Amino acid sequence: MEALVSYPRPTLAIAFLVLWFAAWAGLKLSVRLHGLSEGLRSDYAVVLGATLTLLGLIIGFSFSMAIDRYNQRKNYEEAEANAIGTEYLRADLLPANRDRVRELLRQYTDLRIRFYATRDKDELARIDADTARVQNEMWTNASQPAINQPSPVTALAVGGMNDVINSQGYTLASWRNVIPGPAWGLLFATAIFCNALLGFGIRLPNLKLLMVLPLVVAVAFFLIADIDSPRRGTIHVHPQNLETLRDGLK
Repeated sequence: MEALVSYPRPTLAIAFLVLWFAAWAGLKLSVRLHGLSEGLRSDYAVVLGATLTLLGLIIGFSFSMAIDRYNQRKNYEEAEANAIGTEYLRADLLPANRDRVRELLRQYTDLRIRFYATRDKDELARIDADTARVQNEMWTNASQPAINQPSPVTALAVGGMNDVINSQGYTLASWRNVIPGPAWGLLFATAIFCNALLGFGIRLPNLKLLMVLPLVVAVAFFLIADIDSPRRGTIHVHPQNLETLRDGLK
């Protein structure tokens, strides 16, 4: 399920087809059973209304989860830019290697921008490898002078480098934090049941009318999946703060 919803556009198409089929199946079952009697109509309306309300609540809850994760990714992008910019200034506090540290921070900023922009798995693997290499070199160049000449001032510079490295880890964790598969499964199951109920209770068979609810719910699924997919969605975090920082560093 998680692999499917990582692709928002296929999710839209598949969700619409599955939900419309569920509504059509409910309609066919109603025709076979000769529909609902007038005495059951009121009870059926209560069940349908309650089920649709539950579906709306689950969609709203899922959308809230996706928005929270999107905002978290935006906040960590800003935190990364602040950490890199602060450490760039604190490089003056190092007794040696300050120019090398600044050069590495400029390279690191470019790598972080590429991390946010890329959609290719192979390129992402290369970026991760380069990021790890530059992080190790930055730490070595910042910590070695502090070890040779320890002081509260150099400790401040080393602490800033630690913040730079930690911020990247927080960002990576936030990009991996998506709506879990069981939540998507519950969402799809509830939507399928609602559409089947809708088709079963319709008075006059109308295939065009049956498309309305599946289309609306599928669009809602698409929006949730799009926001919750950091790389494949149309709505994604743009590294605006990092790009502004890069221009300032240059």
